[in-house]
Amino acid sequence: MAAQSPASLSYRTTGSTCLHPLSQLLGIPLDQVNFVACQLFALSAAFWFRIYLHPGKASPEVRHTLATILGIYFVVFCFGWYAVHLFVLVLMCYGVMVTASVSNIHRPLMIVTQKITTLAFQIHDGLGRKAEDLSAEQHRLAVKVKPSLLEYLSYHLNFMSVIAGPCNNFKDYVAFIEGRHIYMKLLEMNWKQRGFQSLPEPSPTRAVIQKLCMTLMSLLLFLTLSKSFPVTFLVDDWFVHKADFLSRLWYLYVVMQAAKPKYYFAWTLADAVHNAAGFGFSGVDADGHSCWDLLSNLNIWKIETATSFKMYLENWNIQTSTWLKCVCYERVPWYPTELTFLLSALWHGVYPGYYFTFLTGVPVTLAARAVRNNYRHHFLSSKARKVAYDVVTWATTQLAVSYTAAPFVMLAVEPTISLYKSMFFFLHIVSLLIVLFLPIKPHQLQRKPQSTNSVQKKVD
Repeated sequence: MAAQSPASLSYRTTGSTCLHPLSQLLGIPLDQVNFVACQLFALSAAFWFRIYLHPGKASPEVRHTLATILGIYFVVFCFGWYAVHLFVLVLMCYGVMVTASVSNIHRPLMIVTQKITTLAFQIHDGLGRKAEDLSAEQHRLAVKVKPSLLEYLSYHLNFMSVIAGPCNNFKDYVAFIEGRHIYMKLLEMNWKQRGFQSLPEPSPTRAVIQKLCMTLMSLLLFLTLSKSFPVTFLVDDWFVHKADFLSRLWYLYVVMQAAKPKYYFAWTLADAVHNAAGFGFSGVDADGHSCWDLLSNLNIWKIETATSFKMYLENWNIQTSTWLKCVCYERVPWYPTELTFLLSALWHGVYPGYYFTFLTGVPVTLAARAVRNNYRHHFLSSKARKVAYDVVTWATTQLAVSYTAAPFVMLAVEPTISLYKSMFFFLHIVSLLIVLFLPIKPHQLQRKPQSTNSVQKKVD
């Protein structure tokens, strides 16, 4: 079979082909061009939605309806006939509110899966469980009235999140549509006690501009770095057979760094779209500035300066971590960390690389936790020791994440095995030895009952 030309590859899509000339001009696959075009159009629509369909000017029914219609149009534009699968999944789950499991064929299905399961559990908390059995967060988010069909469709298919997410809570979304979102967040922070004499009217403009600047920077970094340090470099003959071990570690880190800006781009742009529509307000900081990070999916500074595996995971794909905590970690009676990683792998899809990553993540997480609990307190007695500890744990964390996440971007079995063989499976071996021989403190083995007085645990 003759090899396909780059031009023909860029044309392959089940969605609209009207941007094919732009795809050829940029040398970027058409599905990616369609994705970015939809998100940019969503950004423009978000400003229009906030200004001209303000809750004071339009009813919740009108806002729900137009948000849904725009979302459906974006899905059809990006995925064409395949959008039928998404609509059927959403409609099938209405009424029974059952949890769903779908493969990672397209991003919208992944987001809808999160939302369906989140809403199902929140309805279960509100209608099927006693209040005293709920944690404080479960009690706050419990849905006690079955959503109308319009509310349900708008929550799942609205134009702000249907293409790239992130997942959000049903009560927050309905409050945003009805114009109660900002007021609710200000009540939560006791705004009168913070010195505000009247209800503030926060504007998202500053937050949107900052996030768009970060989006542009991320895009430029990705287009530059991904061509200079492609993922295929990790299975190159020189890397696998000739480079020394330290060189392999260095290039692994650089290649994985080069792969990250595309996630920064997509998630930050999605966050900006929500903010532009007036959704995402989380309160006011100590300096009186409005915070618009309720739906933020990452904290780039904390990711790049993370000194522990836990800290890295807490700031990467934040809303997905919150979803995993909501539907799995808080609810399973045994092995919460292991089962949460397994669910994450199943949610991502069928590529073997996902399972290599998440199954590797289990011993690495347990080992990192054990080392931190056994040794960190020894380095807190002086500033110099703390700085030395932070430097060493930063380097270790960044390399460990690169090693663990490499299969996620390589996807297939053969390159993954080739990479890990070239590195002697060193992190797997070290992590297992730590888990087997380093003592685990008793409090790590105990799980507190889920009650309104229990401490909220995170996937760490």
